[in-house]
Order: sequence, then C-alpha cells, then structure tokens
Amino acid sequence: MTSAKPAAEPLLPVELGPGKIRFAQGMKAGRWVFASGLMAQDFKTGLAPDVLAARMPHGGRPKREKEALRIYENLDAVLRAAGTDRTHLVRTDQYYTTVEAVPPYQQARREFLAGRIPPSTSIAQRGLLLPGADMIVQALGVIPQPGFEVTHLKHEQLAGRPTSGYSPALTVGDFIFIPGITSLAVGDEPRRNGVAAAALMTEGAQWAGQPIKLETEFIITKRMVQSLALAGATLDDVVHAQVYLTDPDDYSAFNETWTRHFSKSPPSLDIIPCIPHGLAPHDGKIEINVLAVKPGSAARKSQIDAGVVTAFMNQPQAVKAGDLLFISGLLAIDRDGLVPQAAADPSQPHFSSPAEAQAEFIIGNIEKLCEAAGTSLSNVVRILQFHTDLAEFYPVYKVWERRLGGRPVPFSAIEVPSPLPVPGATVMIEAWAYAP
Repeated sequence: MTSAKPAAEPLLPVELGPGKIRFAQGMKAGRWVFASGLMAQDFKTGLAPDVLAARMPHGGRPKREKEALRIYENLDAVLRAAGTDRTHLVRTDQYYTTVEAVPPYQQARREFLAGRIPPSTSIAQRGLLLPGADMIVQALGVIPQPGFEVTHLKHEQLAGRPTSGYSPALTVGDFIFIPGITSLAVGDEPRRNGVAAAALMTEGAQWAGQPIKLETEFIITKRMVQSLALAGATLDDVVHAQVYLTDPDDYSAFNETWTRHFSKSPPSLDIIPCIPHGLAPHDGKIEINVLAVKPGSAARKSQIDAGVVTAFMNQPQAVKAGDLLFISGLLAIDRDGLVPQAAADPSQPHFSSPAEAQAEFIIGNIEKLCEAAGTSLSNVVRILQFHTDLAEFYPVYKVWERRLGGRPVPFSAIEVPSPLPVPGATVMIEAWAYAP
C-alpha cells in the first residue's frame, strides 16, 4: 500500500458477514460517482427478506421486479450520499444469472429512471455472491458542474429496444459512453433468428469465413463507428473496451480482428467469457461496450507501461484519459503463462491458496500501474472480479483488505464460465482508478 493520501472517498461503507468484509457501496472521486456490486441486499442478512418473501412469494410484485427496485434504492442512496441524483447517471452495467431476469429488471429500471436511461450492458453469467440473487449492477454517475453536464444523444436506428430504452450514446465533459453493442438486427435489416444477416456466414455455407470474425467486423464497422460518430469521435478515440464472448475458443480469432482496427492506439481491454446464449440475440457470439474521449479534448489518452504482462496480443496494460485510469483485465501471468506461485501443488493441494496467490500478483500489478500513472492503489474506484469459482472470492478479498489497510473495497464479483484466457487462471480483475 502506498502512502499517498487518497483522493477517492468511500461512500456508505458497510461490514458484511462473519468475515467482516468491508464493502464500499460507492466511491466519490472528483466529479465522478462509482457504485459497484449493488444487489438487492439489506447489508445484514444477505438478500433482503422482503425481496425473497419466502412465506408469501406471490403476494406482491414479481420477485425480480422487487429485486431490481431494491437495487435502485441502494443506488439512489449512493448517489445522494455523493450529492447527486439518478438523472446524472452516465452508465449502468448489469449481470444476471439468467436471461429471464432481464425483462423484469428493465421494467423496474424504466420506472425508476423515468425513461432517462444511460448506455447499458446486460450479460448473463454463471453466478453471484448472494444465494437467491439474480442480478447485480455497477453504475457510474457524475456531480454536474458547468461544462460537465450529461447529454443523451439520439439516433433512431441505433437506439436501444423499447424494452431497454437506453441512449445509443451519451457525453459528459470530454467523455463519450457507448452501450453494449451486439449483432442484433434493427429496423428492416435482413436477419436470421434475430441476428443481422450481414454479421453471419452465408446461409447453408460451411466455410464462408469465421463466424466470430464476421460478427466482430460487423459490430465494429456497422454499429460502433456510427455510435461514436454521434459524438464526433472515431475508433482512435476509444480508451476502454469490454468484450463478452459466449465461446472461449473465439478468444484469439476475436482479438485478431480487433487488433486490425485498433493497432495504432489500442484501448485498455477486457475479454470476458459469458454463458452460451447469454446475450440479447439468442445466437449472438459477442457483445462489446466502449468508452471514448472527444477528439481534440483535454482528456487525451495515453498508454501506461509498468512492465505488466497481458494475455492478448496488442492488449495495453492500462490507459489514462483525463482524470481516469483504465486497467485492462489482468491475470496472474508472466510470458510463460500462469506464474508458478499461483499454481496448485498436486502433492500438497490443501497447503496453499492459488486464488490468494493470483490476487497477490494481480493486485501488485494494479498497484504498479496506478503508481506509473501518478496515482495510488487507494484511489481505485471500481473493481470487477471475474471468478471461475466464487468460492475463491474470500481469499481474493483478503488480499485487497491487506493491501488497502482495511479501507472499504468497491468490488463486484461475478462467476464466469471457464476457461479464462490462460490455462490455470481462475481470477481476472479489471480496475479503474482516479488519477487527477
């Protein structure tokens, strides 16, 4: 842990469970407000009893609608604690345990946000930290100031479906937020099972290109470019990207296509597995969301190099833009694969914690990148942990607790399908930091 004074302030810290986990429901940093890991919990017993309504489960609104509304009540408390409100949200990210949870969540979100819905990403994954929970939300809001107001950009063809209702792009200050983009057909586009035909192999053909490359190319050139153009930006202005793949066999083929478009100045990047059919189009293989800066603005992006090894060709260690540092999804790896200290000893499998060793290595690298960018680990404001087994969450948290000296941690933890991009790795961590 560095000795630099934190510039980020934990919001509504709570202590969870018998392990006394110190959880920051939100973080305030300059003009930004981050809310992470929000579930429909009461912070005492796990999922709120009135959401589960175990004795009278059908005596009120459907469970998943109540779950979503409780999450937004928790989010509202975070925003108010920072001195802002729901009208100043600029992004939400949702993970679900089933696609069936998406429609009730979106109904509750439309009610709560009164149609003013920021760019959004919704992904189905394997599991969440609380039994009975079907959804978790990360959100980003702002404290408005002159020149730092939220502007929703509209475009008929690029707009979200009426059920979701999010804006196709949003700007605040020098930043541009774009929702998760899939190959879902829109308007009168030719389609097959909901996917735009232009993103698919020729019908009936067995070798007419690689499906993931075709779909990636379509999303970048026919959706992402147009969304960025709404704010006057291009691919060169993208500073951070999250990519979700339904098939881990597609890791390399996706990245080959991605690199062709982002070879000069690549953004920080996560490539995250999700469950089969876990995206909006039933047969879609990929979803991408990006964050960009306005061309020519003061928030120019710069690569941060601390000698950290990343899993993919052309994947930066981190990118700084304005007062934010975006650290790519990191694994406990060196140039030969999983670091030796993170591997289990088959002859003594219970005498170490591979998850703890992975976390020590990854968080150490996050600290190096923060310091290389002129900030500190205590200014981390958003942590996304992707586990192949959530039973490994607690030892990973304990590393954060030790490294941060007991400071509340703004984490979200999601169980994703295995394998992660490097054999033996079971934990991947994405982190954002405030870097004024």
